[in-house]
Amino acid sequence: MSDTFRTTTLDVTTGPRETALDITDRCHAFLRDVAGGRDGLLNVFVPHATAGIAVIETGSGSDDDLLAILRELLPADDRWRHRHGSPGHGRDHVLPGLVAPHATLPVVGGQLALGTWQSVVLIDTNGDNPERTLRLSFFG
Repeated sequence: MSDTFRTTTLDVTTGPRETALDITDRCHAFLRDVAGGRDGLLNVFVPHATAGIAVIETGSGSDDDLLAILRELLPADDRWRHRHGSPGHGRDHVLPGLVAPHATLPVVGGQLALGTWQSVVLIDTNGDNPERTLRLSFFG
């Protein structure tokens, strides 16, 4: 069987407040359409300067804890040199240095091979831009 590369983009609305949006179901749906039971890699990429991708537990408070620690590490105040947009928006441009804008994940038998409690999460602290694009790419 030859290697295949498939990619798509998805539009996502994150809203006017910081969010940790679980996109695991979207990843599973993409793989159902393109993986064909093959092993490979799924790359999840958010092509924005103010968002990131995390692999974390959700629903137990870990997603809220991540947002809380990001508020502590990156306060929305006037310390940032990058000053356009809302007050403190410069912090949003630092976010991808802490939460990378991508994740590459194993796919086994056409299924995302996450741990029991792991989810793929879009982290977006930028309320100025509630419309996001995700790029999902499968190589297998």
